Amino acid sequence: MNGRQPKRAFAARPADPESWIKASELRAVDSSAFTARLTIDVTPDMRGRIKIAAFQRGVTVADMLRDLLAREFPPAEGGTP
Repeated sequence: MNGRQPKRAFAARPADPESWIKASELRAVDSSAFTARLTIDVTPDMRGRIKIAAFQRGVTVADMLRDLLAREFPPAEGGTP
């Protein structure tokens, strides 16, 4: 009579990694509505240079790096690379 309900799993991990990655693409109708966080390690000096460059360009660090990554890794034509 403690009123507790059984604990449910947060999410099931798919057996196939490709389907796991593609699942987010299928759910997102508008690609700008879905974002994923990416964490990288940089030196404090590089972090400072990145922040200064973004400030000088009048953009946020996130916007500047998203543009840089989009130029370096354009969408593959005709499906997956």
